[in-house]
Amino acid sequence: MSVVSNLLYLLVVLALGIAGRRVGLLTESWRDRLTAVAFYVALPALVFGSTAGRNLAEVLEPRLVVGFWAVLVVVAAVGWVVHRNESSPAVRSVAVVQSYHCNLGFLGLPITAAAFGGVVTAKASLLLGVGALTQVPLTLGVFAFLTDADAALGEELRGLLTNPVLLALGAGLGCAAFDVTVPATVSTALGVVADLALPAALLAIGASLSLAGTLPDRSTVGAVLLVKLVVMPVVALVTFRTLAADPSTTRAGVLMLAMPTAVSTFVYASELGGDADLASANVFLTTVASVGTILLVVQVVG
Repeated sequence: MSVVSNLLYLLVVLALGIAGRRVGLLTESWRDRLTAVAFYVALPALVFGSTAGRNLAEVLEPRLVVGFWAVLVVVAAVGWVVHRNESSPAVRSVAVVQSYHCNLGFLGLPITAAAFGGVVTAKASLLLGVGALTQVPLTLGVFAFLTDADAALGEELRGLLTNPVLLALGAGLGCAAFDVTVPATVSTALGVVADLALPAALLAIGASLSLAGTLPDRSTVGAVLLVKLVVMPVVALVTFRTLAADPSTTRAGVLMLAMPTAVSTFVYASELGGDADLASANVFLTTVASVGTILLVVQVVG
């Protein structure tokens, strides 16, 4: 499929998830099952398959990681400045976090694979691992600082050690490092499973999205949308071009950082003293609006 077809497909499947939730077909238990399939099966298969057969030096590009970290720090600082005068710590914490915390797993990696494939997907897989090890501690730290919540950093960090995506990334990079050849039948089977990543994730996200109740302060929501979907991709593009990154590194870095706000930020907000209504609205609106911005980003870097 073309890039446009892939993004239309994204919007349609996302809409099916939302509709399924509204009519009662995608219940909470079914949503949890889809999430489990995507997180524990399809995404690890995609990560392993995209990295195992690659030249390790080609994937482990230092400018990719340095650029990712630089963009994350800059945009987090921008979010902090933009939202420093919000009405309460609950609102401020959510607005800052959702200005930079990207949906790298359920949307970023599958969309990158669909748009570019090849080594770009392998580099996006690396960023997924780096992002998990970077975004989660940063987000927990912001909530802990602004809301005085018990962020349970130790528990979350222990959870990262058993993250199936990180384990798959380690296995894939290990195969690449020691030149281990994956049998063709296994590779084909992994490809079939990996193809489930995007539809399963989109249906699960659609079934999780809601815009219930009164829309939170529109200026706050608008500022989050602007920083997350416009400022962050622009900063990413400038950063990777300043680092003189090669095209595949730029494509992986910019597209992954152009993803909407992660659904997990709603969970963190609910558990750590953030404004849950604002978090839900931001996840919903950034996800829907990202269909247009992602198309623009792909055209610019592709």
